[in-house]
Amino acid sequence: MSLPPITNNPDVRYLGRVLGDVIRAYGGEKLYERTEAIRSASVERHRGGEGSPDAELGALDLDETLDFVRGFMLFSMLANLAEDRQGFAAEKGADIAAALERLAGEGIDRAAVIALLDHALVAPVLTAHPTEVRRKSMIDHRNRIAQLMAMRDRGVEATPEGDLVDEAIVRQVALLWQTRVLRRERLYVVDEVETALSYLRDVFLPVIPALYQRWDRALGVRVPSFLRPGSWIGGDRDGNPFVTADSLRTALARASEAVLGFYLDQLHAMGQELSISTNHAAVDDAVLALAGASGDVAESRSDEPYRRALSGIYARTAATFAKLVGKPAPRPGALKGEPYADPAALRADLVAIAKPLSQGGDGLLGSGGAIGRLIRAVDVFGFHLATLDLRQNSAVHERVVAEMLRVAGVCDDYAALDEAARVDLLKRELASPRPLTSRFAAYSEETAGELAIVQAAADAHRAYGPASIRQYIVSMCKSVSDLLEVHLLLKEVGLYRPGAPAQADVMAVPLFETIEDLEAAPGVMTDWFAIPQVAAIASARGHQEVMIGYSDSNKDGGYLTSTWQLSKASTALKPVFEAAGVGMQLFHGRGGAVGRGGGSSFAAIRAQPPGTVQGRIRITEQGEVIAGKYGTRESAMTNLEAMASATLLTSLEPAPLSNSENEAFGAAMDRISDAAFRAYRGLVYENDFGGGGGFRTFFRQMTPIAEIAGLKIGSRPASRKQSDAIEDLRAIPWVFSWAQARVMLPGWYGVGQALAGFEDRALLKEMAEAWPLFGATLANMEMVLAKSDMGIAQRYAALVEDAALRDRVFGRIRDDWHLTRDQLLEVTSQTRLLEKHPALDASIRLRLPYIEPLNLLQIELIKRNRAGEDDARVREGILLSINAIATALRNSG
Repeated sequence: MSLPPITNNPDVRYLGRVLGDVIRAYGGEKLYERTEAIRSASVERHRGGEGSPDAELGALDLDETLDFVRGFMLFSMLANLAEDRQGFAAEKGADIAAALERLAGEGIDRAAVIALLDHALVAPVLTAHPTEVRRKSMIDHRNRIAQLMAMRDRGVEATPEGDLVDEAIVRQVALLWQTRVLRRERLYVVDEVETALSYLRDVFLPVIPALYQRWDRALGVRVPSFLRPGSWIGGDRDGNPFVTADSLRTALARASEAVLGFYLDQLHAMGQELSISTNHAAVDDAVLALAGASGDVAESRSDEPYRRALSGIYARTAATFAKLVGKPAPRPGALKGEPYADPAALRADLVAIAKPLSQGGDGLLGSGGAIGRLIRAVDVFGFHLATLDLRQNSAVHERVVAEMLRVAGVCDDYAALDEAARVDLLKRELASPRPLTSRFAAYSEETAGELAIVQAAADAHRAYGPASIRQYIVSMCKSVSDLLEVHLLLKEVGLYRPGAPAQADVMAVPLFETIEDLEAAPGVMTDWFAIPQVAAIASARGHQEVMIGYSDSNKDGGYLTSTWQLSKASTALKPVFEAAGVGMQLFHGRGGAVGRGGGSSFAAIRAQPPGTVQGRIRITEQGEVIAGKYGTRESAMTNLEAMASATLLTSLEPAPLSNSENEAFGAAMDRISDAAFRAYRGLVYENDFGGGGGFRTFFRQMTPIAEIAGLKIGSRPASRKQSDAIEDLRAIPWVFSWAQARVMLPGWYGVGQALAGFEDRALLKEMAEAWPLFGATLANMEMVLAKSDMGIAQRYAALVEDAALRDRVFGRIRDDWHLTRDQLLEVTSQTRLLEKHPALDASIRLRLPYIEPLNLLQIELIKRNRAGEDDARVREGILLSINAIATALRNSG
């Protein structure tokens, strides 16, 4: 069933009317009329009329400007909500039932699916990358509106508290209107931890067990717990000096507090429900034993062994809470109990209760209810909630290891050694049980900090279990020594242990980010597996993870080359892992914007090269994408199931292309990628455009990159170094800035030139139709082109002070945008962008009239700010407009 156009969505009309009423009530009739006039003029222009919002915008004073921007931002926020409710994010066939049906049609039975799931892993990993511009308070109001709208759908007139639903919706919109949009202080790591916890606690904890119930029914068996969330928040130190051992401990403790608190709530509710009496039911000996050991001797429950058993389990879980969190449980209860040694012990007690319930009365009280969901939660979340990754840059490890070796008297200048000498030295040290460090020695702040981190990780393993931290990501990994250095650090705290065989409780994971690093990845991994100790560890574990980075490879080589090199690296790694006899687990470092790997997760997984998923995949979820995909339980279920079903299909389905197609398509893509790479590098890195900083100056003056720094949306600096070079700028502000200026350059530049230069047009069309990778690449680029606007971009270009530089660079960008659009339309056989994607087309067209006035106001305010105007409202207006444009564009960072 096709979706109706978003413009016909009654939710948009209803919520827009409510917002208009709120603006009139709180902002006054004059603001409402001016806002409506600007909206009407902008809509008219986008319908092809003569209208223009410029005159009305110019009449706004600063106070009216701030109110107007807030109004347009809130409309976009509510339109996003309407889209999500309409099922806009749901993709056809992106659920387990549809995947099973498709696989069955291809002769792949459920036994094969279950066999895959026995060793599968699908892990969305939340990161704190700063592209979520909205305050948590705004998101909370939005989610409450979503809940109220769901009640309205069901015909409910009043909330459980007695408020009329329609009035409650108006009240929430009014609260949104009066809620401060901007953060006053920069986020700290603890703030990022709390934001992630709100999603993990309020959405993932209840949703994932419910999903498993659905999958158990679909497959007719208890599905292995293959879907597990992860997090970087509190463990990602790459370029963030504020992530320390203390913040790591805080993140772990807060996560444990959340998950154990959830278990206590569930146990309390089950204690109220399981009122089974021995007067009416036979009770299993295991339940009687738990009841007898509980210490619950209340006469009123003497004939209710399930309640008494649950009282004992509750007491032990409360004791576990006190031990791990360091404070009493919120509702400790009267009974005392010994803390559970690990999640498996808690699970065993829960299974002892669930088993007899499923056996009596034809299984009417079977484990599919609350206790079954709680057992599943303990399986998935343990005492840690989400597996927390560690991450650090390889250059830091090199300095730290060099100091450790120097202080220990082992090597005076480790940094001066070549790669072979480094590997030999590290292998010798890893074979020795002797520690390198001494508590009596003095170390630099950097080394002491890194040693404290690995010590905190070892403490976490003892407290929360080994599932709390499993991966140590090495950013900018270029060699085997970069990985062995991590093992050396882990050895100092017992997380790596020499022996025959050696053991590593935390896996060293290379992150290959640049184009050059992706090309070198197979060679690095070949050398890695050639080390006997490493091969033994990987073989015992059954798999080795490799992380591939979308953001920096895109900034380095452009959109098409990044996409193709990521695919080629994945394909080239496959035989390396097969030769080593080790399963391959790829970790995809995707961002929200297309320029950073964004777009449909379902399509992205389906487009992975054959044989590279193998039932195991991890994907980063970051910034505004987290709220968009997991802001409500309904959207979370849709998106998590899409990831799971895509993983099944990609792992089990036959390869979509024949050998001859693979060869022909791959050769063509090599040529196209090379041409796109040259075009992109020629613009961004290799042309000074007449001196004076060239493209770098153009970028920093045309886009609001400087103003974005004032948004206070993350704890990490925008650049890796104190430099204005694009090479040192992080990918997030790079992409985010181009999105604000409506250029979206990282998502398309160079592709048009590459396609235009390829003579075999029929082959290009065949690739777009038959090859999932090329089709998904073009589809994502098409969305970016539809969200960009060269007319608006030209107004941003006017901010560049050097007219000659402005004309040269922007002329090149504008011409390439038109070329890229025309080439895409020809290859995909369309007459206009998104012709074949009407729902997305309608969604974007709905927003464009609301984004353009925001862009125009932002440009004017930037001019005034850069001219030295010191009115605080000018600065606030810029930041509000950045927030509003990002909200309207959705996946902008």
